Amino acid sequence: MEIKRNPTRSVQVGSISVGVNHPISVQSMTATHTTNVDATVALVNDLQRAGADIVRIAVDSDKDAEALAEIRKQTTANLSVDLQENYRLVEKVAPHVDKVRYNPGHLYHHEKQRPWQDKVKFLADTAGANNCALRVGVNCGSVDPGQKERFDHADSIGPMLASAFEHCELLDALGFIRYVVSLKDSDPTKVVEVNRRFAEVRPDVPLHLGVTEAGLPPDGIIKTRIAFEQLIGRGIGDTIRVSLTVPNSKKSMEIEAGRQIIDDIRNGRLRSVVALDPSKLNIISCPSCSRVENEAFVELAQDVKEMTAYAKDFAITIAVMGCRVNGPGETDDADLGLWCGPAKVNLKRGGEAIGAYTYDEILPKLRQELDSLIETKKLR
Repeated sequence: MEIKRNPTRSVQVGSISVGVNHPISVQSMTATHTTNVDATVALVNDLQRAGADIVRIAVDSDKDAEALAEIRKQTTANLSVDLQENYRLVEKVAPHVDKVRYNPGHLYHHEKQRPWQDKVKFLADTAGANNCALRVGVNCGSVDPGQKERFDHADSIGPMLASAFEHCELLDALGFIRYVVSLKDSDPTKVVEVNRRFAEVRPDVPLHLGVTEAGLPPDGIIKTRIAFEQLIGRGIGDTIRVSLTVPNSKKSMEIEAGRQIIDDIRNGRLRSVVALDPSKLNIISCPSCSRVENEAFVELAQDVKEMTAYAKDFAITIAVMGCRVNGPGETDDADLGLWCGPAKVNLKRGGEAIGAYTYDEILPKLRQELDSLIETKKLR
């Protein structure tokens, strides 16, 4: 099928460029601890061999930054770094990568009295000095708190768009236009809506597409395909990531799935693109990445899916998150949320914390809460 892509500008990321004049690139992210240099290098190179155009690595400490310098020496892959809450680490990582991703919502966690605009200028200046691109990564679970206050609580898309537009305007004013934007949610229908609305206003800005916490395959691939078919089919999207909850040995599945989806869309092999059934059980889980503090998270996500199969005909959403960075915020909208720490799993019902349980204790407790929800729904 003929796809007329949005007229997005070119943004160089290492040896490739992202934008309308270039093929849609496919990305993945390491799931090893960054300080484990050997394991991280092995995974980066494995993803590169699988066809990854860009590989992202999380950096959350000085030790991570030191490890990144060594990782850079041992791979030719185009590297992107995922800055977490300490934006100042950009000074230490920018010399070793091709792109820096920052989250507008996380700029408030350090130096709280310093205006966010100053922090973005620092990021842009440092990226420019080191020949790096930027990604403005807006995420549904960690939106700029100032923007959230301006919108109705039920409107999750409005704050995301406002934050993205605001950061684009500032970067443009600073003369830094080597950036892409991502607007991610775990609901593919919201991913379609927020990216469509952004592209209408800023058709010049390249978009990184993804469904965050898409979950385990095959469900995670199906959710992502739903969003990508609707967006890429309309010419929206310049680089993609399929976020899956899989062990390190299978991370290349993200690249394979992404390539397959793009090829299918290009050749008109489209599945029926419909919204996920709102009357059924929906399990979301975040992609395995280097922020995960206990690899048991992946097995737990699989166990949750199996254990909850009996509830498949109830409109209940269960979120299984792998870390403390995004977990607390991104479980708020789920009926039941689990976010995993090194030794315990935190269980929430809606936005209310229930308690922290060991990995051995969590499934029985989750089932108890799920049964309670089911009984409540039966009474309605």
